[in-house]
Amino acid sequence: MTVPSSPARPGKILGIQHIGIAVTDMDRTLPLYRKLFGMDISLFDSIQEAPLMRSHTRGETITKRASMVMNLQGGCAFEVLQPTSFVPRSAPVEWGDLGLLAVTMKTHDVAAMHRHALPVAAQAGMFCETQVGQTPWGDPTFWLQDPDGIWFQVVPDTGNFAALRHPSSGGMGCTIGVSDIDQAMALYGKELGYDEVLWDESGLFADWAALPRGGERYRRVRLRPSKPAGGGFSPIIGHTTIELVQALDRKPPRIFRDRIWCDTGIAHLGMDVREMGALRTHLTAQGFPFRCDSNDAIGMGKTRVHCTYIDDADETWIELIEVHRVPIVENWGLFLNVQKRAPEAPMPRWMLHALRFSRIRDAQPRAGH
Repeated sequence: MTVPSSPARPGKILGIQHIGIAVTDMDRTLPLYRKLFGMDISLFDSIQEAPLMRSHTRGETITKRASMVMNLQGGCAFEVLQPTSFVPRSAPVEWGDLGLLAVTMKTHDVAAMHRHALPVAAQAGMFCETQVGQTPWGDPTFWLQDPDGIWFQVVPDTGNFAALRHPSSGGMGCTIGVSDIDQAMALYGKELGYDEVLWDESGLFADWAALPRGGERYRRVRLRPSKPAGGGFSPIIGHTTIELVQALDRKPPRIFRDRIWCDTGIAHLGMDVREMGALRTHLTAQGFPFRCDSNDAIGMGKTRVHCTYIDDADETWIELIEVHRVPIVENWGLFLNVQKRAPEAPMPRWMLHALRFSRIRDAQPRAGH
């Protein structure tokens, strides 16, 4: 089933670009994500003030470190965040709470990824399901929880961009808790373009048994775009999905009700867009006004972007990001000016493959040490 999308919507929303993940210690988390998920392509890593986010930080200007990393085998990127001007707070997330509940990760072989993840998780002191389970639609899956309490679900996907011999690819999307799925579809289906309903059922679900409050009743709706995603990084990102979750046995709270942006957790869902001005007018008319807007290209390292945020009906934070300039191989002075390209046009494959020169390779311990 396909949900009707906005006819002739001004501006372009091309799909999920990245997932913002706020952590307590990036020097611990980045090597872990490289080892566990192969997120070893670094697009930028910088420390800057974040005046844009005052609407999400109780009016205070915070300073944060941000690192954008991806897996060249495929999938969307992570923007890993750590505040440097305050100590981040965390709170346990119960399943069905309102907000970003989990990151979905791609792999071409779930069993191989599970064999890889078990010892890595044990060494890192993090949770990993001991057995591979099955989704209600028949795919193998398992769950991980990192040292900051952030949930990851591993699912199969065969659309690899490059073969790097790591069992994991990058992100496929997110699971999002909402108070009313039908209401939420006005944004996620109609405006963001995740308009094809792959699965819609209510009840108890065995694949959530390991999750806190996962044994309660839920409605869950799995979505993907009916039209292929475009944009410069689309050959790498590939297929993306959003799963909406509505608790049926309780009225859950908002995940970030007592926290601010950059407190520990999944901070935001980043969407790749073009024609930001037209989008602002359109989304405001649809009831999704911009909460903040850089109004111009801002710098994150050598990357130049135009950023804004909107909220869903439950105040889940969604970043709209229009890339102006991105480094491909910074040491060679190779940059891409995205604004000079057609919005849906992918980058040349040779240019995307050149990102491998930005890989971070961690030193391996010597035998006997």
